[in-house]
Amino acid sequence: MSTSWSSEPQESRDAAAMPERVGVLGGGRMGAGIAHAFLLAGSQVVVVERDETAAAAAGERIRASLLRSVERGSTGRTIAALEGALETSTDAEVFADAGLVIEAVPEDRVLKVESLRRIEAVVARGTAIASNTSSISIDDLGAELAHPERFFGLHFFNPVPASALVEVVVGASTNQELVDDARGWVAAVGKTAVVVADAPGFASSRLGVAIALEAIRMLEEGVATAPDIDAAMELGYRHPTGPLRTTDIVGLDVRLGIAEELEAKLGARFAPPQLLRDLVADGHLGRKTGRGFYEWSEG
Repeated sequence: MSTSWSSEPQESRDAAAMPERVGVLGGGRMGAGIAHAFLLAGSQVVVVERDETAAAAAGERIRASLLRSVERGSTGRTIAALEGALETSTDAEVFADAGLVIEAVPEDRVLKVESLRRIEAVVARGTAIASNTSSISIDDLGAELAHPERFFGLHFFNPVPASALVEVVVGASTNQELVDDARGWVAAVGKTAVVVADAPGFASSRLGVAIALEAIRMLEEGVATAPDIDAAMELGYRHPTGPLRTTDIVGLDVRLGIAEELEAKLGARFAPPQLLRDLVADGHLGRKTGRGFYEWSEG
């Protein structure tokens, strides 16, 4: 039995370490960061958004990030060259010649299934398809696709340019050769891959949410202030950012969604604290709205 995850000749897949063209569905903070990473690594990147306004905003977001990398000396490429390798669109047909397409839409199962089916309908048989999901089962999503053997999780962390880690999440149907390719792609974008089985919350979300939920309960109970809780982990355990500030950066709504997913699958130890529910209900989602557990000057 063949071990190839695609119908393309083996030698054609081995010809290049990186896909020449990478697609990203969703140009928000995460999608823009993923696009930025692959552009710096030398791929051509096409980002698809829901409408012209969103596509234009995604393009500006990515260009601003690229300019910062050029100004910091993080790349030897010029801003003109990087911008020339970027394309934005509202039509998924532009994914037709991509070697890898990454879904980076919000953490909603129905939306992700719809997005992944949209991708699969237009890409070539040899195209790898990844989801940036932080908690939804890869097997669950893959069951909705015609070819789950070429589907896997590629979980980047926010903010992508500054993060050193990517989780490669392996579904029951994911071909091992694709996993090996994915490890190489992650290394090529300058990050470290950890390979995990498809389990609730994978590795990082499960551990990160467990710590964050306990920190929120401590704040709710008046054990300590948010800065002191964070300082305990930053200074005592050498975490670069405390759990409450990290939750603000990730998004309180994102944390809540993951916690609810984990509670449903793993039980009450992942039940979201009422404080988290209240802040989300009030629209205080962290850095992106200007307020969460901290006040932020940016929106």
